[in-house]
Amino acid sequence: MPSSLAEPARVYEARVTRVFDGDTVWVQPLEGGRARKLRLDGLDAPEICQAGGEASRDALATRLLGQAVTVSERRRDDYGRGLARLTHRDEDVGGWLVSIGHAWSYRWRNSAGPYQPQEAEAQAASRGLFADRRAELPRAFRQRHGPCVLP
Repeated sequence: MPSSLAEPARVYEARVTRVFDGDTVWVQPLEGGRARKLRLDGLDAPEICQAGGEASRDALATRLLGQAVTVSERRRDDYGRGLARLTHRDEDVGGWLVSIGHAWSYRWRNSAGPYQPQEAEAQAASRGLFADRRAELPRAFRQRHGPCVLP
């Protein structure tokens, strides 16, 4: 969707109450109301059953679980999750996760995604996922294996 047609983001403060995987968290708005399931916008973390999936989730949980974050939620994805950018201690969480090698910048059509510079840096330094030349994008993994079976 062209940015000129995009709705403005809803910005609020929240506490991270659960980290499901490397790109999905639950937050409780500090202003009150219902907990919200969010997908981190602009990145793609490995599936939880994929190589690197648990490490990605654990890195995100170590950083955010129980912490207050600023949420900038722009819309809902096909699964009903809010698509959001999170900021923690003045740092973009998505950029941080990609820069330490626990996610890819989300590719869309011909775009390398918003975190391409962080991904290139992580690849050059062989951080996290990028230490394994066989690491595959989650989309390709899902096409080959289907969705992860949840415990």
